Amino acid sequence: MFEVKVNRTRAEAAASMLAVIYHATVFDLRKSHPNAVIGLLINIIQSLLMVAIFFVMMSVLGLRTAAIRGDFLLYIMSGVFIFMTNVKTMKSVAMATGPTATMMLHGPMNTLVSIVAASLSALYLQIVSIIVVLTAYSLAFNPVDIYDPVGTFMMLLLGWFNGVSVGIVLMALKPWFPRFTQMTMTVYMRVNMFASGKMFVANTLPFFMLAMFSWNPLFHIIDQARGYAFINYFPHYSNWPYPLIVSIVLAFLGLMGDSYSRRNASASWDARR
Repeated sequence: MFEVKVNRTRAEAAASMLAVIYHATVFDLRKSHPNAVIGLLINIIQSLLMVAIFFVMMSVLGLRTAAIRGDFLLYIMSGVFIFMTNVKTMKSVAMATGPTATMMLHGPMNTLVSIVAASLSALYLQIVSIIVVLTAYSLAFNPVDIYDPVGTFMMLLLGWFNGVSVGIVLMALKPWFPRFTQMTMTVYMRVNMFASGKMFVANTLPFFMLAMFSWNPLFHIIDQARGYAFINYFPHYSNWPYPLIVSIVLAFLGLMGDSYSRRNASASWDARR
């Protein structure tokens, strides 16, 4: 009804958008728990529990001999951390504020800001959790020795970006198929518990088993990350361009779907369900 038009330069508009993204990111971080420290502790405990579960499972099943030569716990954490980053980012972006939400009534807010804020908040939470866990492990048990920290971190970012792209696709589908989207999120997380290859090393798998995992971008990312993290491991059956290309394609498809949903969104959709 009432609109105030302000002539701003591109730099001022960019600074204003960054400020909106920053506040939206902080708001997204506070959604899980009002206390930021407790929210971080919950995320750390979840990561530690998954590491402990896989450590016990692989020890009981006798899979330690099939692992990479080096720190066995670091081998487990390299897979768990990327898996957690991927699925938590996917869920955060998929459940981000949509075009029919009340928050979108505010002028500076849009779905792109919502996507960026959700993805950055998930990345921030996971990176801080990883730093805390690795620091505590290094001080209490064994010093953490990563062969190529930059390459390993880039694979973590690639796992995050893959989660963002999948989340954007699900976010675009959510206004049209909310129940299907929720079910797809659950299936994605459950399938990747096994198909991401956290418990396996690609070089040791027979060819008939490689076909079961090679379709999954997360499998390639985790295997490549272990190649950067361990000096004695050289991945032969995985690569990083494949998950990067898949993630870019999914991101573009998701943004196109979000644009269509935004143009055709209706606040009455939830009323008829």
